Amino acid sequence: MKPLVSILIPAYNAEEWIAETLRSAVGQTWEPKEIIVVDDGSADRTLEIARQFASQQVRIVANEHQGAAATRNKALALSQGDYIQYLDADDLLAPDKISTQMDALGDHASKRNLLSGSWAEFVYRHYRSEFIPTPLWCDLSPLDWLMRKMTLGVFMQTGVWLVSRELAEAAGPWDTRLLGDDDGEYFCRVLLASDEVRFVPESKVYYRRSGVNCLSYIGLSDSKMEAQMCSMQLHIKYLRSLEDSPRVRSACVAYLQNWLPFFYPNRPDLVKQAESIAKELGGSLRTPELSWKFALVAGLFGGLKAKQVQASMVRLKWSLLRSWDKMLFQVQGGDMRAIL
Repeated sequence: MKPLVSILIPAYNAEEWIAETLRSAVGQTWEPKEIIVVDDGSADRTLEIARQFASQQVRIVANEHQGAAATRNKALALSQGDYIQYLDADDLLAPDKISTQMDALGDHASKRNLLSGSWAEFVYRHYRSEFIPTPLWCDLSPLDWLMRKMTLGVFMQTGVWLVSRELAEAAGPWDTRLLGDDDGEYFCRVLLASDEVRFVPESKVYYRRSGVNCLSYIGLSDSKMEAQMCSMQLHIKYLRSLEDSPRVRSACVAYLQNWLPFFYPNRPDLVKQAESIAKELGGSLRTPELSWKFALVAGLFGGLKAKQVQASMVRLKWSLLRSWDKMLFQVQGGDMRAIL
């Protein structure tokens, strides 16, 4: 018999998107499959809308609000699949996303092979998505994959992965301490348990940008800064467990440098902690530089005020972008083309 694939969807206040996401899950050409939606105590109509899709193949579960990581753990515990497909409640899968990855495995593939695929960003108009390759879009060893991610500041979106049950059990549960980058940390552990990453370019995911509303957006949140630092320390630990060499330590320092602007100047304690880790690794960190307009604000009112202005500008820019794309989507008739 063909392997069962579990599509696991954690959902929280996603009433605007959940129906479209579920249609993309139900429309997967791979059979057999099961779809499990765990609603994380949504305060809107997410649960009501999701229940309209309930069937023998689609299970809808209501849960108290516990956060994304705990909700994914709940969905995994309920699943029976030989392979796991995580899907956020606002993202979309191409109809053959899972089929192309399963076909790439072949009949005798190791269940320690981790499968990835292509992904593109959109806001409302997914049919306008552009698939732009990154250095992670190829077959890689776990070591080389982590090296590229941490050195170059690139990543893979959650939905691209197809994980065997064997790898999921070896990786363990999602870390509920992490308010952001929980997916980055989790798939590091999946990588550690894998033999190799197989990239399947025909397997496509559409990643909905949610801007400042995104779980991974740090902004001025102290708790998210602290969670990010925790995730970074774990990333460094994981990479060094594969190889502790000068090139690996250099990659870890580059990784710290890439993330330093998110802590500076609001959290001098986290900046100092990052600098201390870099020193232990045999490197050093540069003080982040602001763009000229925010440097001017910093010169007049201080670095903290400049960071606040910067965060406000990001929110304004995102609000305008979202409104513009939504208007175009509606003008075009709410076109649902794209992923056929």
